[in-house]
Amino acid sequence: MTDTRPAGPGAGVTVRVPAKVNVQLAVGAARPDGFHDLASVFLAVSLFDEVTATPADALTVTCSGPDADQVPLDRTNLAARAAEVLAARAGISPDVHLHIAKNIPVAGGMAGGSADGAAALLACDALWGLGTPREDLLALCAELGSDVPFSLVGGAALGTGRGELLTPVEAGTFHWVFAVAHGGLSTPSVFREFDRLTEGVDVPVPQASPVLLAALASGDPDALAAALANDLQPAALSLRPQLAATLAAGADAGALAGLVSGSGPTTAFLVRDPESAQKVAATLEASGTCRATRITASPAPGATVVPA
Repeated sequence: MTDTRPAGPGAGVTVRVPAKVNVQLAVGAARPDGFHDLASVFLAVSLFDEVTATPADALTVTCSGPDADQVPLDRTNLAARAAEVLAARAGISPDVHLHIAKNIPVAGGMAGGSADGAAALLACDALWGLGTPREDLLALCAELGSDVPFSLVGGAALGTGRGELLTPVEAGTFHWVFAVAHGGLSTPSVFREFDRLTEGVDVPVPQASPVLLAALASGDPDALAAALANDLQPAALSLRPQLAATLAAGADAGALAGLVSGSGPTTAFLVRDPESAQKVAATLEASGTCRATRITASPAPGATVVPA
């Protein structure tokens, strides 16, 4: 699809928003409402989508970039829903064209859809001159989805509840390689598989690891590598067994550690430095166990308006 973002200054508002990796994802048993209590340590990484909001006669969504054909362009898109909930709060009609320049893998466990929702919320707020207070924007983010608040905030944070209750945490700089899988995995299906695998098991109350938080704050990649954890990884591997080959290829390439990113199927590899990242990425691509790789660093800023 042709990139329909405005070229001239003042024509619209563009917001850049990061992907995320969960360096720890502790998952509790299913709650009566179907959600799971989480202790999720989020890191925003330097892989971004951009959402541009321009005036229009009605709410429309377009998308360009890798995997754009997999992005829904109707009201199920979180960017569209963000425009609707913000307009409803302001008592106005959600007449806006949202263009998503997609770079975050789709259905890859990196919160790409959530990122677009947060970006659209911020872009529409600026376009419509609403000046919505930050805490109200965060509340609307939580209404949209569990990962959307962190996409707005970025940096590094501990998410509790279903992931939407955020506490900032300290984080040094870390380098990552992401291996993009063939096809996606739906988050609900991975949680259902988690429930199946843990049926009859006493699932502990999720808690953030003090060892991991200390490693994160120290900026020590070896310490963080030893502490990475994802309770959803067995479920993702059960649904997509070939991810084990990707994890093994990353380890063989010299990554300090690897794990499934969130609900997957993207896998994340922690590396020592940018030079190591180049080597690991090249080896992963040559292995044939993934579709593509992305080299990133963390932490990265949250949703940010791009100057015209």
